[in-house]
Amino acid sequence: MSTQLELLTTQQTAQADRLTIEAGISAEQLMANAGLAVFNTIKQRWLPCKVTVLCGPGNNGGDGFVVANLLAKDGWPVRVALLGKREDLKDEALQHAGQWQGTIESIQPEIVEQSELVVDALFGAGLSRPLPDIATATLAKAAALNIPIIAVDVPSGVMGDTGEALGAIQSTITVTFFRKKPGHLLQPGRKLCGELVVANIGIQPEVLTEIQPNTFENQPALWLPHFPTLSATTHKYQRGHALIYGGYPMTGAARLAARAAARVGAGLTTIAVPEIAYPVYAASLTSIMVRPIAKPEDFERLLNDKRINAYLIGPGVGNDEKTNERTRERTISMLETNQAVVIDADTISAFKNNLNTLKRAIKGACVMTPHEGEFERLFGNVIDHSKDKLTRARRAALESGAIIVLKGSDTVIAAPDGRAIINSNSPPTLATAGSGDVLAGLILGLLAQGMQPFLAAAAAVWLHGESANTFGFGLIAEDITETLPVVLNKLLK
Repeated sequence: MSTQLELLTTQQTAQADRLTIEAGISAEQLMANAGLAVFNTIKQRWLPCKVTVLCGPGNNGGDGFVVANLLAKDGWPVRVALLGKREDLKDEALQHAGQWQGTIESIQPEIVEQSELVVDALFGAGLSRPLPDIATATLAKAAALNIPIIAVDVPSGVMGDTGEALGAIQSTITVTFFRKKPGHLLQPGRKLCGELVVANIGIQPEVLTEIQPNTFENQPALWLPHFPTLSATTHKYQRGHALIYGGYPMTGAARLAARAAARVGAGLTTIAVPEIAYPVYAASLTSIMVRPIAKPEDFERLLNDKRINAYLIGPGVGNDEKTNERTRERTISMLETNQAVVIDADTISAFKNNLNTLKRAIKGACVMTPHEGEFERLFGNVIDHSKDKLTRARRAALESGAIIVLKGSDTVIAAPDGRAIINSNSPPTLATAGSGDVLAGLILGLLAQGMQPFLAAAAAVWLHGESANTFGFGLIAEDITETLPVVLNKLLK
């Protein structure tokens, strides 16, 4: 399992380069190593064929010239096209361009027409403006002709820090260096990268000590050392008692969450439900306990039970105004226990225009799990929705004091202290009713077992995705929970 989980911004990547150069590797050698990594990636996947290398006016273009030189020396038929003039290149890019002995043509769509492979070395991750039209048109021509595109660092037009795409075209393979960037995992950048290869070009991991990255890719290596474990003497009360506030008439959501909490290891799981709903819940649940709430004192009695150490409110609670008022009251009561609380689904929307009320109530561990619509309802007045997903999740965590799980195919988990984790294993089959309720239950179950909220959220998101991947096509929400033991057994052996 790879432990290269740190994600570096473009600025941090430049710092890694600078520290490496200061340690004795020249900038020219680093560029040569980068080009060699791209060359090796190509050789591992293709037999010699007609290649067009598209070079940009900066260091990414310099990498392209290294690739072109190596391919030509290896006997591949290579054409090089440059956006700009060779004399406008600088430093090591100019040096490597000077080693090219063939013709340098101008970028234009026709340049790729006879190609069997295109290397996109136009612009790297640091580009902060839309891709020039001629560059987009040339790459689009290659895509239209079904010519494989190998991108150097990022597909040109993908922003390395955000994943935003400004004119970028789908690549077949992207070769980046030392560590991934957030834009490799955030959509649409993640999709546009195609297969992602991370190459070692001589930068030593020790530079990370000075850089101190605070963004990571979600993998078990991050949180597995903190995952709840069992011993021969463990009993159910040591595994925590999770309580879910169940809704009516939408009863399925809370039941899905409850089964997920129990499956991931909570020792006891209880659903507190309106008295009218008790027969529905009780008839369909066996290992999950059901407690009817006939009057407010019944709910207060549960909150005063010190054995209950983690709460979830949201799945299936409904969202009419009368319901929202009761939901807000019960959420605040849960938060006042100072136990861990997961706020999900309709409960997030219930606090629309009431963010300050929620903030004041958060005293202990709290995890919120909005999708984009819920996020906008809760934070829309304080966070610019045009900002990228990573920035918005971080700001929301800071504003609320909670761990934010901003869901999607590129779920971001953000902590108030600025740390963030980007998930990359969620398949499209998770776009099915109830999958979010299962995720909330997984987080709840891990919190009940005492796992740190930031890591519990990350672990739950990864397990959620891995269970869906393991099951495959035909997935419905119940299958995530039923497949979880297969994933856990493989993970914990």
